Amino acid sequence: MCGIVGYIGDRPAQSILVSGLEKLEYRGYDSAGVATIIEGNLDCIRAKGKLHNLREKIELATSHSPIGIGHTRWATHGKPEEYNAHPHTDTQRRLAVVQNGIIENYRELREELKKQGHEFRSETDTEVIPHLICQCFADGADTLMVAVQQAVHKLSGAFAIAVISADYPDEMILARQQAPLVIGIGEGEYFCASDTPAIVQYTRTILPLENGEMARLTRDGVEVYTFDGAKVRRKPHSISWNPIAVEKQGFRHFMAKEIYEQPAVVRTCLEAYLDLDWTLSSNKSPFKLNLPASIYTDLENIQIVACGTSLHAGMVGKYLLEELAQIPTAIQYASEFRYSPPPLIANTLTIGITQSGETADTLAAVEIEKSRRQDKAPKYHSRLLAVTNRTDSAITRIVDCVIDTHAGMEIGVAATKTFMGQLMAFYFLSLDLAHRRGTITVDRLSEIIAGLKVLPSQIEVILETQEKYIEELSHSFLDTHDAIFLGRGINFPIALEGALKLKEISYIHAEGYPSGEMKHGPIALLDAKVPVIAITMPGKVYEKAISNAQEAKARDSHLYGVVAASDKDAAEIFDKVLPVPDVDELLSPVLTVIPMQLMSYHIAAMRGLDVDQPRNLAKSVTVE
Repeated sequence: MCGIVGYIGDRPAQSILVSGLEKLEYRGYDSAGVATIIEGNLDCIRAKGKLHNLREKIELATSHSPIGIGHTRWATHGKPEEYNAHPHTDTQRRLAVVQNGIIENYRELREELKKQGHEFRSETDTEVIPHLICQCFADGADTLMVAVQQAVHKLSGAFAIAVISADYPDEMILARQQAPLVIGIGEGEYFCASDTPAIVQYTRTILPLENGEMARLTRDGVEVYTFDGAKVRRKPHSISWNPIAVEKQGFRHFMAKEIYEQPAVVRTCLEAYLDLDWTLSSNKSPFKLNLPASIYTDLENIQIVACGTSLHAGMVGKYLLEELAQIPTAIQYASEFRYSPPPLIANTLTIGITQSGETADTLAAVEIEKSRRQDKAPKYHSRLLAVTNRTDSAITRIVDCVIDTHAGMEIGVAATKTFMGQLMAFYFLSLDLAHRRGTITVDRLSEIIAGLKVLPSQIEVILETQEKYIEELSHSFLDTHDAIFLGRGINFPIALEGALKLKEISYIHAEGYPSGEMKHGPIALLDAKVPVIAITMPGKVYEKAISNAQEAKARDSHLYGVVAASDKDAAEIFDKVLPVPDVDELLSPVLTVIPMQLMSYHIAAMRGLDVDQPRNLAKSVTVE
């Protein structure tokens, strides 16, 4: 969602702010702005659209101010126009605020502040904050810190804010409640940002704010307090990201680069979680998840909460956990779980999946599960596991343990390599549980492990042999408005993921269905203008999946098949085939998703769309 950057030090702030905002573009935005303090006055520059529009304005009014805040806005309240862009100021334009989040009680606050003489210039919820802070000064607050502290107590919702004032030119105040905000610590200079990529080029030492915390940044240091004013003592820590990793490195788009990074993600996960020297004669476990024993003891049920692409990974996970470990597993949209959680079941493991570790609905769902089990009998106590790409994120501070997906920084809004990392996490978790519970034979375990080891090279084969072909196929989608994706069994979630990718970046309406459900309604949509992409991999549902695909072809739909390279009948059944290397059916989602990603990417690129930053979408959905 929205991106926040702040700086206080000795260098000109503007260039640092804009550079940081560029690193947060992946979060999605429709306007941007910066505010600095120049000779006792507040200077605020804002622009609609992409950052180059803001940069052009800044070049006409360069500031050497050593303090400032910047923002990229993803519209929630109010249209994506310049007058709604952040930073927002008070009536006298002496104080500026940027915010990531939603102020739920802004209407009541706005009406109350209007009665007290405050003038509003935007349609946003954020604008109430600078006016509210100024009202706190009018009501007796004697410092900027106190005024902000009093103001946040009156705000309802999820928010992260950064505040500067022309009357306090040597300090910046931050506050966090259910939205990410991290402080970067340099030598005589300090930063803040919604996410670490914005500041990693300047410092690797960070201090994340927790919910209900504020911070005061000056050139002399950082002070952290609770909203109630109690001082917080917590040590910063170092991160190891390489800024070069977030560059395109010769690819046209970040999404293309990240698709090609997937073999490396699988290899890294294999190295991290599998004993590569394990053999059938070994007496030890082949897995290295390092989860606490309490996760495994008397485990009877699993529930998974996630959103979007992470939900699709969880659906594959459900299949694996039930097929391999024989554990009943439920999966729910996190946004639904938080308002209607299922009845408590004893000895249940809850898994939250979130690539960013900051997804608001997933965080809330996990926190609710933790809270409602807190005072129950021991068998009902919470067991919480996070599958995430960010081990320094909010979810890792809620759960008992984490499986790191090891995907590295993902910039493209449409998830690709992080989805791959999530799949790998579930393969290892499911196999580990199956091995411990004795629900898999050693021979079958060895067979699957051997298959896992060759997945990276098989993905590379698809990328090397299929991309040009898929790029050519993309031209047949030039006039497409609707598409159907079909899959059965473990590949049904991949059909959903393929449809989601096409929707996200090409803006083509697409839906994924279980192949067997076509006759129960969706088949009415089919005609020569609606292509069907069917996943038909060898295995126990192969014949049924082929039959369902042929039903679509009989309705004149152009039929694309994601098939095994050894399938000799595919060319007769499908109009176009997208072959992948032969693979165990259980491992096939790792391969069948690759043509889906490439197809969506090339269709969007062929249409001239913004592949990495599709309209209306954000990388990290940090508000409800």
